[in-house]
Amino acid sequence: MTTQETIALFEYYVIGNYKRYPVSLVRGEGSYVWDAEGNRYLDFFPGWGCDLIGHCPPRLVKAVQEQVARLIHVPNTWYTEPQGLLAKALVERAGFDGRCFFCNSGTEAVEAAIKLARLCGKPGRYKIITMLNSFHGRTLGALTATGQPKYHKGLEPLLAGFSYALFGDLDAAAKLVDGETCALMVEPIQGEGGINLPPPGYLEGLRELADRHKLMLIFDEVQTGMGRTGKWYAFQNWPVQPDALTLAKALAGGVAAGGLVAKPQFAEKLVPGTHAATFGGNPLACIAALATIETIEADGLLERALRLGDAFGRRFESLKARCPLIQKIRVQGAMIGVELSIDGALLVDQCLQKRLLINCTHGNVLRLLPALNLTDDQLENGCDILEDVLLSYEGGRKP
Repeated sequence: MTTQETIALFEYYVIGNYKRYPVSLVRGEGSYVWDAEGNRYLDFFPGWGCDLIGHCPPRLVKAVQEQVARLIHVPNTWYTEPQGLLAKALVERAGFDGRCFFCNSGTEAVEAAIKLARLCGKPGRYKIITMLNSFHGRTLGALTATGQPKYHKGLEPLLAGFSYALFGDLDAAAKLVDGETCALMVEPIQGEGGINLPPPGYLEGLRELADRHKLMLIFDEVQTGMGRTGKWYAFQNWPVQPDALTLAKALAGGVAAGGLVAKPQFAEKLVPGTHAATFGGNPLACIAALATIETIEADGLLERALRLGDAFGRRFESLKARCPLIQKIRVQGAMIGVELSIDGALLVDQCLQKRLLINCTHGNVLRLLPALNLTDDQLENGCDILEDVLLSYEGGRKP
């Protein structure tokens, strides 16, 4: 089908709850995708951060092809080897004793964490403190946890028991704690909020606050986990550990998968009947996740994430000196945020015309979540396009 034929199909049969670009993608390989007319695009935002090791990575493709011929899905009333092996792999890389629950997405992982926090807080403690500009998901509980009123509009009344502190402000979080508080939940690095890095001592301070008030500390690693920041989990960039963390996006290299890892004294509260996910931990997703871990380790992609961050940082710092549109640059491994003085949506469209795929979040922050195996040449080519777009924009070049 042509792109226009596919668009017509969608317009008639698919609910229009997404703003879609007028491109029908049909194939991907590494950091490239192709549309129905054969045009090739360089992808600096593959799979909305899910395709951490690129489109159709060979080890993952082979593993899924073999698994789909053996066993696709069985319910969690049975044991399967892939799920057990994946749980072991995730816990070993977390650096603390943990137990795993598997689901299908980030919002489901957050819902599991919310329920676990409340179960651990009983009796009498049910409130959870999250952060302004956070993003935790689209289901009603995860949406309420999200500290952005624009996502709440029209869906009130929301779930009771959530309050929001300014990200990076320990005093603000401490003032919200009361006798009914059971947990703190935070993204170690805010992704959708604009690639906001925690100030020195902030995550450690939250740990101390949680310990002082006997609160559960939950790190939402849906966007930051699986090596994106140069560590298996973003929290490992600081001397701190959570009581539980959530995973999704890159967990299975683009195959739908989510998970919760919790320390045993908390995890034991999820007894039979308290929570479930029909497709969670299915053999196909677990095999894909194991292949993702294998690829990251075999190809040295944790170290590559750090080198990518350094390279992007140098390019954009150099460009900032010549481009007044750039206000701030925030980088942690392969998470790159370029804050602009203007709305970035038009620049995303201009990059698309030049066949570079990027994202704008929070209105004025260009967000890049490249694959960890992005090549040096691809990095330079994409940055050349982005630089040309920024400098060509009205007011983009210093006189």
